[in-house]
Amino acid sequence: MKVAILFSGGKDSHYALQYALEKGWDVDYLLSIKPTRKDCYLFHYATVEHTKEIAQILGIRHILETCSVADPKLEAEIVKNVVEKNPVDAVILGGTGLQVTQIKSIQDALLPLGIETFASHAGLDHGDLFLDMIEKGYKIMVTQIAAEGLDESWLGRIIDENNIQELFDLSEKYGFHNGGDGGHFDTLVLDSPLMDQGLEAGKITKKTEGKYVGHIEISDLKAVNKTHLNSFY
Repeated sequence: MKVAILFSGGKDSHYALQYALEKGWDVDYLLSIKPTRKDCYLFHYATVEHTKEIAQILGIRHILETCSVADPKLEAEIVKNVVEKNPVDAVILGGTGLQVTQIKSIQDALLPLGIETFASHAGLDHGDLFLDMIEKGYKIMVTQIAAEGLDESWLGRIIDENNIQELFDLSEKYGFHNGGDGGHFDTLVLDSPLMDQGLEAGKITKKTEGKYVGHIEISDLKAVNKTHLNSFY
């Protein structure tokens, strides 16, 4: 099966890519949509522009588009326009299927083309998946927050075996999703088993809009060898 991955560069879309490759599917391209505004319904805002660096390391064709609207139907049309020109059998989203608006909007847009849309790990426990990513060696940076309980100290933080339980405890206490579904937090994968090289951020700037709302901007993101990356973190 030939597929495209809707790819934000975050943990769930990266894990969806791993899922597709482990299934033996032909991943034709990664499709990334970078919003020019922060109120889009379907797409992450922070650091999506850096998917090009990840795609280059992965050696997979990458398509990067922008989104300037905040309407699920119109946003999904951006995906449809790309897929019409680059047909595949299915478009795969990351996550466990809780992002209902995103999935349904893209399903509705692609249905006339006969192209399937689904979440890679639908119905599974997101906390278990998150732990599995950490165990597999994913280096996951928090890039955006929008949930009570997550203050700016989490921006730019690497989630690892030493602090993931702290994140889960805050999730339980404040009621946000432990994997960030619903936009409670977004991430960027700096390293994974799929990558021959890792990524290192030269400078991270925090942009806050309130006690529990903000994102980061990364400048000078560069590929580094695995040994250097592991020692850095």
